[in-house]
Amino acid sequence: MSDSNQTLRAALETSDMLVIDGLHAWDFSLDDVQLLITCMDGRAEKRWSFNPAQLDAAVFDDTLQSWTLTGDCAEHRLVCLKALKATNDDDDYEVADEA
Repeated sequence: MSDSNQTLRAALETSDMLVIDGLHAWDFSLDDVQLLITCMDGRAEKRWSFNPAQLDAAVFDDTLQSWTLTGDCAEHRLVCLKALKATNDDDDYEVADEA
């Protein structure tokens, strides 16, 4: 993320995956009530939830390119990622004629 003036909510709305405290999480939901993140750490399921006030208080760290987010019990480091998506459209692929 290059724009440190962007809000965490805006960054989350365009993200496909998150890294929270070093764990990759693609199972997350954001609505008006909360941000809910679920991921597996080995065999243990981990869950985090953050309310709108906690999301609004998040601070972006330009050096680490991540958000510092304070939950009910601890501080967390959150990175918002956008996945690369491949298409299966043959129209986008052109084969050069061999001469």
